[in-house]
Amino acid sequence: MNVTVDTPDASELADLVQVLGEWHREGGPFQLHPGDVGWFGWHGDDVTARALRVWRRREQPVAIGLLDGPGLLRLGIAPHAMEDGDIAAVVAADIGHEDGRVLPAGDADVEAPSTAALRDALVVSGWTKGDPWTHLRHDLTDPVEVIGQLRVQIVDERTVHARTAVHRAAFGSDRFTVDRWHAVAAGPAYASARCLLGWSGDDAVAAVTVWSAGEGRPGIVEPMGVHPDHRGRGHGAAMSAAGASVLREFGASSVVVGTPTSNAGAVATYVAAGFAPFAEVADLRRAEAKGRHEDPTRVP
Repeated sequence: MNVTVDTPDASELADLVQVLGEWHREGGPFQLHPGDVGWFGWHGDDVTARALRVWRRREQPVAIGLLDGPGLLRLGIAPHAMEDGDIAAVVAADIGHEDGRVLPAGDADVEAPSTAALRDALVVSGWTKGDPWTHLRHDLTDPVEVIGQLRVQIVDERTVHARTAVHRAAFGSDRFTVDRWHAVAAGPAYASARCLLGWSGDDAVAAVTVWSAGEGRPGIVEPMGVHPDHRGRGHGAAMSAAGASVLREFGASSVVVGTPTSNAGAVATYVAAGFAPFAEVADLRRAEAKGRHEDPTRVP
């Protein structure tokens, strides 16, 4: 078993994004998506590449991990490797290695696909269940029902300031600037993505970014936020449905999303938009960890 892990350089980002997309199959488990890498791209291509770990067998990727903040590794695994115990053992050993080749020492959480043999391998090596996440899916076989009265438009140079302002207000963070939006939009994953902005009269009230994994594959909505001055009016459901509709235009087979099970409001919002829960999957946590670790520099 010759499986090795490395940190790619920025020149590989486009190819890795494509590979991640090809790993997404209808009916498959929720896992690292090209859009997750695309959203992380506000850091710029070099930083994004340094946050990735790629496991390869005979030079072909079999697993890709994103260090999405200190002590949080989100994983995508090739379908043919999903239940391979030998590959799982190598990946688990690398994740837990004391030299920090994948994760720094100390508290850590891993988001791994529900069907992956890696989960068992990590449990055997001492990892325990962490916070549960609800995964929801919206089938895109039929046109998506329009919800609410928002005027929804695709973000461009004329509206990027309004889009970033909604995001900053929605997430209580001043980090997502116009320059960072441009960094996201310049990344390879954004070629199959769009930012949408919802308007109520003259007010920009909600925003969502949607990411395709390719025609006939599941897309994701990440992130979606509503301005705090305009909450409680169904705008979150309206924007989620609008995002699903755009992904259908891209040829996506469905749209999926994951949200903490403890966030009942978020779960209800997606259900109102036509999503249906299909799984609840817990993170895996190193024994001393207390929960997912948020990077203070990461844009929500």
